[in-house]
Amino acid sequence: MTVFQSALQWLFMRVEALFNRAFGDRINPLYHLGSITFFLFWIVGGTGLYLYAFFETGVSGAYDSVEALTHGQWWLGGIMRSVHRYASDAMVLTMMLHMLRYFAFNLFHGFRWFSWVTGVALIWLVYASGVNGYMLPWDALAQYVTVTSFEWLDWLPPFSGTLMRNFVYADSVSDRFFSLLSFLHIGLPLVVLLLMWIHVQRVPKARTTPPRAITIGLGLTFLAMALVAPVHSQGGAADLAKAVMEVRLDWFLLALYPLLSEWPLGRVWALVMGITLVMLLLPLWPQKGRKGVGTLHATVRGEGTSAAEFTLRPGETLLDAGLREGLALPYECRNGACGLCICSLEQGSVEHRPYQKTALSDAQLARGLALMCCAVPNGDVVITVDGFTGASAVAEPQYQARVVHRERLSEDVMLLRLELPGGERLAFEAGQYIDILLDDGQRRAFSFANAPQNNALIELHVRLVPGGRFTTHVFEGMQVGDTITFEGPRGQFTLREGPQPILFIAGATGFAPIKSIVEDAFARGVTRPMRLYWGVRDSKDLYMLALCEQWQNAYDNFTVVPVVSEPGPGDGWTGRTGLVHEAMLADFPDLSGYEVYLCGSVRMVEAAVPAFLAQGLAEGACFSDAFVPAARPLPAEPSEPPAQSPSA
Repeated sequence: MTVFQSALQWLFMRVEALFNRAFGDRINPLYHLGSITFFLFWIVGGTGLYLYAFFETGVSGAYDSVEALTHGQWWLGGIMRSVHRYASDAMVLTMMLHMLRYFAFNLFHGFRWFSWVTGVALIWLVYASGVNGYMLPWDALAQYVTVTSFEWLDWLPPFSGTLMRNFVYADSVSDRFFSLLSFLHIGLPLVVLLLMWIHVQRVPKARTTPPRAITIGLGLTFLAMALVAPVHSQGGAADLAKAVMEVRLDWFLLALYPLLSEWPLGRVWALVMGITLVMLLLPLWPQKGRKGVGTLHATVRGEGTSAAEFTLRPGETLLDAGLREGLALPYECRNGACGLCICSLEQGSVEHRPYQKTALSDAQLARGLALMCCAVPNGDVVITVDGFTGASAVAEPQYQARVVHRERLSEDVMLLRLELPGGERLAFEAGQYIDILLDDGQRRAFSFANAPQNNALIELHVRLVPGGRFTTHVFEGMQVGDTITFEGPRGQFTLREGPQPILFIAGATGFAPIKSIVEDAFARGVTRPMRLYWGVRDSKDLYMLALCEQWQNAYDNFTVVPVVSEPGPGDGWTGRTGLVHEAMLADFPDLSGYEVYLCGSVRMVEAAVPAFLAQGLAEGACFSDAFVPAARPLPAEPSEPPAQSPSA
């Protein structure tokens, strides 16, 4: 990798990390550059069609019709013109950033050569279409762009000066000429659209629509720009009898034009064709450190005996290969930021492309976890993916549930009960979770807090996160009768069958899935000894301790041990203190022969699991859920999804 690529990669990773903190990994615009480009195309096309409906395709009427739109119909036509221009500029910008990112991360080799080459062609087609658009208003800028463009084209042997003959005299430009310009401005975008469709054919499950939040944000931005800095014609109507002495150039699309005035035209052609040729030949650039391996094979395992095999092309990631073969693998950002595509590497080895450490920590990497979206196998591999059922990728059903009960369990914990339409009951396993869908497509994961036997309603425990979008709404805006859209159930944080005594460790609202599992065990007559360690910061956070004590009194095989890490000076707490996992370790110096179910924050899980293993716990006897803001799963041993996100 060149120094330039390394520098670009470093810059992209840091800007992406900054954007993740600002917007979240789900709506980071740098992860949606391709789909944003598609969206901008539709904005440009839609506004262009409106403008064309009022445009006079003639020398005498072109300028006047554009001025009438800009000033006489400023409240719509003028805004449309401005949005059309700004969206065109933005489309060029996102295309260039998209291509620059792929260059920085060396993603133009192997089977990707097709997408790269068509991308180069798209840039020049969009450029040509944009330049053509500047010709239509027939103002001074249009005159400059038209004359300069045809002058440049005339340098080529096929034309040899024939084009400029149309501009020698003021009356040589006819209505027929404008009809040709208008035809080009309709025809070129159609070719662009076709090539954009072809461009994404090698990308499995390619997204052509960005998240709703991004579309709304872009639309409002363009509208604000149109109102604050509306686009106007320059220098009055075109007059071929006079030379254009001064115009303001749009640097996105017209950055090349100053060179046409300063350099010999042949030199500009050499520059343009040279850059284009280098870009087209980049896929032939040898990769350093990559062996030319042929087709590889991967086996993915999931729930129970579920398994599937698929093949990988050289340089292809596990996720792309699996999606290409139609497997229902979990993913979201596809750029190593969200962590949803995490898997356990059982056999073989992989190389990771750059990713954010928030998605996969060094400790997780050392335990054999990998990000499918960034993992390129070095040979045949076997992986385990939580929740994989062996099924093909199909659209998951969505449910609309009505809020029928809200109850504040503590200062920052709210109990919600949801009801499906018509009294429908949702089948789930104790310990699983649902993904609540927000308006912008983001998800928030919350575990079932009720047992499957009691599924007339869905019970959730929602912890308030300061500044959290969804949790703030639950506490301040949500009312009984509101509807919630969700997908699920999901997850494998479920009680395994076996004779071993069970130790539960819950941190804060990690109690929710534990409650579901314990109540389900009671309903099924499980007689295995069960001991729950519930860790909180303050004693008031033990929002259902009375229920746990009822279980303890009613069932001989259940014990609860509350642990407070930071008891207040006046709360009168006399029970266990410190970290909850350390309290359990103190009680059980030898964990061999036990099963441990752990649900809490990532920090707690990552601190606890190695300590448990060091005290004799078998690796196959530790089951964990780690939750973080934005419902991003960060599993421990073995890989598990989030029990509940304490997020927005």
